[in-house]
Amino acid sequence: MEKSKVYLVSTDDRAEGTRRCVNFAPLPDYSGKTVFVKPNFNTADEPPGSSHMDTVEALFEAIRAKGPAKLILGERSGPAMAAEVFRIKGIGKLCSKYGAELINFEELPPEGWVVFEHPDFHWPEGTLKAPRAFLDADAVITTCCLKTHGFGGVFSNSLKLSVGVVPKDFKLLHNTPDMRKMIAEINLMYSPQLVVVDAVEVFTDGGPADGLRKRVNLMLAGNDRVALDAVGLAILINAGSNNDIMNTPIFRQEQMARAVELGIGVPSADMIEIVTDDEESEKAAAVIREVLKKHA
Repeated sequence: MEKSKVYLVSTDDRAEGTRRCVNFAPLPDYSGKTVFVKPNFNTADEPPGSSHMDTVEALFEAIRAKGPAKLILGERSGPAMAAEVFRIKGIGKLCSKYGAELINFEELPPEGWVVFEHPDFHWPEGTLKAPRAFLDADAVITTCCLKTHGFGGVFSNSLKLSVGVVPKDFKLLHNTPDMRKMIAEINLMYSPQLVVVDAVEVFTDGGPADGLRKRVNLMLAGNDRVALDAVGLAILINAGSNNDIMNTPIFRQEQMARAVELGIGVPSADMIEIVTDDEESEKAAAVIREVLKKHA
């Protein structure tokens, strides 16, 4: 197995950081293609509670430059209603500016969903649903915020972001000891072409909407969600986080272990290569590499 590259950028400017992330993994020509962008709009709270609009707009700019026939942004929220989150954050206006279709997953009719089955899922009857438009897109690009998760997920990053593509049913996911395994299983339904992680400011405790904030001024990019989450956990450990983060080896976190079982990403820390583009980023990466090695 080849090593998975995680690109690390040291920056306090999300737009600049997103552009550098896209430069790391250049987007292909999207002529005639449909590109779907999935952000983190669980609520309208300030980052890391939700995706910063600078990040989303920088992604739109980069994608539009590649000439897609169709650009879509889709999401559901929770506990907030997506329509209200979209209004507060100005999502409709941004989508109009870039000619993007906006899909509220909470308003999809039954035929707008596709059933995904797997014999080994912890989900009831081994089935999941995801929006048809999301699964049918030629390319999926996601962006998430690095943070702890105070309602059983332990941490939220690229794997946890996928919860936003399944129907809103908090009792189903949150009232089970298999929650973290179920989070990982959602990710088997699709493979993102690129994931951009906002770790400019993180929650080191609490979350997902609000928590103990710490500014670390980093952004990550890649397409291996396990590798990205491993590096994200190393960032949280280095920042000083809660007991669930600090006292559990990275690859023994249930989200991570289940994702590895399913072949979603790399099986170990030594299969991750952190790549940088300037001296400041390399200094930060050197620290994170050591944390990752020590706590894997």
